[in-house]
Amino acid sequence: MEKRLLLIMNPRAGQKRANRYLPDMLRLFSDYDYVTTAYMTGKQGDASAFAAAHAAEADLVVAVGGDGTLNETVNGLLSAGIRRPVGYIPAGSTNDFAASLRLSPNIMQAARDIMEGTPRPVDVGDFNGRSFTYVASFGAFTETAYTTPQEVKNILGHLAYILEGVKDLANIRSTPLRLVTDQLDIFEGEYLFGAISNSTSIAGLMTMDPSRVIVDDGLFEITLIRMPTTAAELGRILTSLQSQQYDEKMIETASAARISIYSPNSVPWTLDGEYAKGAKEITVTNLHNAFDLITNRR
Repeated sequence: MEKRLLLIMNPRAGQKRANRYLPDMLRLFSDYDYVTTAYMTGKQGDASAFAAAHAAEADLVVAVGGDGTLNETVNGLLSAGIRRPVGYIPAGSTNDFAASLRLSPNIMQAARDIMEGTPRPVDVGDFNGRSFTYVASFGAFTETAYTTPQEVKNILGHLAYILEGVKDLANIRSTPLRLVTDQLDIFEGEYLFGAISNSTSIAGLMTMDPSRVIVDDGLFEITLIRMPTTAAELGRILTSLQSQQYDEKMIETASAARISIYSPNSVPWTLDGEYAKGAKEITVTNLHNAFDLITNRR
C-alpha cells in the first residue's frame, strides 16, 4: 500500500555530506512503498514552516540535518497540532541528540533504521512558549553554537565548539540567576554555564550519565557550573569537563519537570544550538511524550 513521506532536509548541514545520498535515500524510501515529497531549507524557520504546512498530508516525516533541523521540524508539528512519526537522519556538526539516542551517523544506515525502526514517545521542552528537543543552555560554550560560521563548523566539526569555547574563557563572564524546580530544589549564585537537557551529550563538550537521562520520563536534567573565582577553580572545572568526572563543588545537578529561572539580566540562551532571546523570568516545562521519534531496533 502506497504511503506518503515528507522529507525536510538542510543541504548546508555539517559538511553537506548528506546531499550526495539524496537519490539513494529516495530510492530506499520507494522500496518501502513511500512516495516522497522533499523540501530543501534555505533559511532559518523553513523546516518549521514546511512541517506545519505539509505534515498533515504525510504518514511519516523525516528530518535530515543537524539538531537545529530536527528542532524546527518538531516545532512545526507542535505548532500545527500535527502528530506524525518523525525520523531523524543526523547530518550536522555535532548531532548531540542523535548520539544520545544512538542513531547511526551513517546516512544510509540511519535511513534504513527509520524504515525498519519503531516510533517511541519523546519529551520536549517548552521555554517561555518556544520548544526545544534536547537542551536549553546559557553561558560559556553556548553562544558559539550560533555564532560559529557554518563553514567553520563544516571544517572543524566538534573542535569548532571547543575552540570557540576556550576563546570565550579568555573573556570569562558570569550569569547571576536563581533557579527553582518543582522538586523544591533552589540554586542561586553566579554561574559560568547552565543547561536544562534531555540528552547524554551537550554541545559535544559534556557527557551526562546515561542511567540518569531517559528521554521519555517527564524529567529534565539540570547542570549548573559555578563561576570560578580563582585560577585553581577554573582549572578544576576544565579538568572535570575533560575527564567527565564532575566536581560537585563547582558543578551542581538536579532533575525536574518544571523549572523557574530568575535573573536581573536578560541573558541570551540557545535552544538545540540555535539562538533564543532571554528574559528576566523564564519557565521551562517538560512536555511529556510530546512527539514520536523512530529509533532503530539494533
